[in-house]
Formats: sequence, C-alpha cells, structure tokens
Amino acid sequence: MNRTDTDTRKILAILAHPDDESFICGGTLAKYASEGVEITLVSATRGEMGRRMGNPPYLNRESMPAARELELRQACMCLGIRELLFFDIRDKTVEFADEENLIARVAALIHDIDPDVVLTFHEKLGGHPDHCAIGKATTAAMRRTGHRSKLYFITFGDAMKHPARFGYTRKDVIQVDVRDHLEAKLAAFRAHRCQTEIDEWVWLPDKEALLKLSQHEYFLKGNTETPTQDLHDLF
Repeated sequence: MNRTDTDTRKILAILAHPDDESFICGGTLAKYASEGVEITLVSATRGEMGRRMGNPPYLNRESMPAARELELRQACMCLGIRELLFFDIRDKTVEFADEENLIARVAALIHDIDPDVVLTFHEKLGGHPDHCAIGKATTAAMRRTGHRSKLYFITFGDAMKHPARFGYTRKDVIQVDVRDHLEAKLAAFRAHRCQTEIDEWVWLPDKEALLKLSQHEYFLKGNTETPTQDLHDLF
C-alpha cells in the first residue's frame, strides 16, 4: 500500500507487559498521539507474574491480570493510544512461545495495520527475557514481510545518550523531545497503580514528580539501512 501525504500516520508498538508503554516511551507515544498519529499497542502478556501487587498488597495471581488490563486501558487513555490488543501469552514465558506462530501473528498485524513506524524491544538489549523475545519475533516479522515501515527499539532512560557503549553511533539513535508531554506520561505512570504505589516519587505533588522524568526518550534504529532525515523524529 502506498501512502499519500493526507493519510493518517500510524505507529504499531509491540511490547511485552502492561506498563512498558508508559514507563519506557510514554512521552513519545503521547507526543505523537497529540499530533493525530494513530497508535496501536500490543501487550504480549497481561503481566500476571509481576512481583508488585500494590502497596500494601491487595492483588494475587488470580486478580492480577484483570487489574493490570484495567490499569493499562487507563494508561492508554492518558497517552492517547486508541487501540489495545493482547497476545495473551503467559507472563514470563514469551521466550518459550512457539516462535513461528509468534512471528506469524506479528506479521499479520503489520500487514493489517500498515504502520509507518513499528516500536519494540531490542532482542539482546531488552533487559528482560519477555522483552527480548517479543523484540526478536517482531524484528523477524519485519524482515519476513519486507514492510516499508521504520523499525525502532525502545531503550531505557538515557542509556542511548551515549550509544558507543553499546556498539552504536549517534546516527543510529533518535532522540525525541518529550518535555511538552510529561504530564501525560506521569498520568500514565499513576494509572499503573499497583506497580507504582511503592514508588514514592510518582505520588509527589505534580511539580515535584515531573522533575523526576527525563525530558527526552531514545530509540535505536532497527532497520539502519533506512535513511533518517531527522534524528529527533521517528517519522
């Protein structure tokens, strides 16, 4: 499918757990949503094996999935994400899921949604087995489909401010200014209540809590052969 200048831009974010979208790249998602970009979020799991169960604890393994789904839906509203999908893989088992089936599911989504940008985790730098596994499957699906969209790996904090430590150069990294969207990111943090109640800074007065959030989010180019005109814009 060939896009025209009047077509709505689209982002497909394929992540592992409820809260990945808010904690890691919430400012960027809020920024593009505010600009009219259509965002579809996939959570591979419902986060039912999360160690945080509220503070004091009020959830258990049976009640956790429904609670985290509700929190994720609230976070999506805060960020402006219109579409939320689940793969319903059990938390902490994504690496053991049938790889071919997972790649096929991601490829089908890429075909159906026809995104301009795909976000996922780096298969080695994801920091959690579920993150790495969903990133690996998404990267494979992108290669398999040969889709024209730009692939980026979400990264943690300011790690990619100095990409040479990871074997990359500044030209491999997109730095997105999210200063105007930190309120939405903080609201999304707070929506994931059972995961953040233990973090005192999240519940400080807004002015103080916002100072704890980084003004930029960093994305590593996944298809480095794709030319990038602006190192501050995913599109």
